[in-house]
Amino acid sequence: MTQILHVDMDAFFAAIEQRDNPALRGRPVVVGADPQGGRGRGVVATCSYEARRFGIHSAMPISTAYRLCPTAHYVAPRGLAYARSSRAIFAILRSFTDRVEPLSIDEAFLDVSGCERLFGPPAELARRIKARILAEEQLTCSIGLATNKFLAKVASDLFKPDGLLVVEPGREAEFLNPLPVTRLWGVGPKTAARLERLGLRTIGSVAALPLERLERLFGEHGAHLALLARGIDERRVSPGGAPKSQGREHTFERDTDDRALLERTLLELTEEVAVKLRQEGLSGRTAVLKIRFAPFETHTRRRVLPRPSDTTEAIYPTARELFAAALRPGRKVRLIGVSVTQFTPTAQLDLFAAQSIKQRRVAQACDAITERFGSAALRRAALLQPPKRSKL
Repeated sequence: MTQILHVDMDAFFAAIEQRDNPALRGRPVVVGADPQGGRGRGVVATCSYEARRFGIHSAMPISTAYRLCPTAHYVAPRGLAYARSSRAIFAILRSFTDRVEPLSIDEAFLDVSGCERLFGPPAELARRIKARILAEEQLTCSIGLATNKFLAKVASDLFKPDGLLVVEPGREAEFLNPLPVTRLWGVGPKTAARLERLGLRTIGSVAALPLERLERLFGEHGAHLALLARGIDERRVSPGGAPKSQGREHTFERDTDDRALLERTLLELTEEVAVKLRQEGLSGRTAVLKIRFAPFETHTRRRVLPRPSDTTEAIYPTARELFAAALRPGRKVRLIGVSVTQFTPTAQLDLFAAQSIKQRRVAQACDAITERFGSAALRRAALLQPPKRSKL
């Protein structure tokens, strides 16, 4: 019988901030953009459970979060620290099974079918995972155990934080039926409102509806809802799901036409992307620029790089050219972003590209320094002092 775990770290970024700074423990912590006294722009990346009691949640505008809880401790994301803990956590997961499907930096599905001889029953294995993560990373996670992905995901969500919920085989309907329809994947506010108008408020009520009627009401989506409501999900755990792109973007506090500020921000974003690529052992073939003009007009441009790359020196010139081509005279910029796509593993260097070898060695040395001493230990000269204003 298939046994699936859904492992989800609890308020991952905020928990790391509280772990690394004991003064923040038990306090509301919000990771994201600078709130600027309620005038900031950007969003909440995540927040501690203490902050969630005030109604704050991920993806909320940072200005809204500040109005809800101005006394919270607001911190900027520390990507290197989060990536370091993520690598350690995934190493723990893979020590139990090689069938691990990453969903994000802090979330994964595990197929633990057939692991009983090594680790005991699946519930005991789940407890071992929780104990290892707590002992080695001083972080908690929530785990759902079931016979498929959907059930395991719902189970882990219901018992956060630091929970473990087992959906016993044969009791899927008993578990699902009382839950609200919003627990079904693909049911957003609009679909939920439509279901409610039909008198369908619980998953059990959807499961009781004939398939043909659901298909008449919702088309192909109706068949999807019918399967999930009956606890049916035949998707397998797919190990090693690699990301399709790696990117960073920044929303400015005020719309700007400051060319120097825009280029400096683009450089900083490119550097963050390059660091992440090296952490993942990936090189990208295509650079993508995203630019949003005020009030909300968004454009993207892309270009193939001369060779697959994972360094700022190789990616930034192309990103800057895309940026220059995308500018609109007299238009102010609200957001800028850069990403890299079409990955290939960074297996070996181009032996005929001496400059590439030098750039990667320098970059790897910088990575080692910042990993040990923090992201503020090294900084490019171009990012130290804001240049004089230069309009578009």
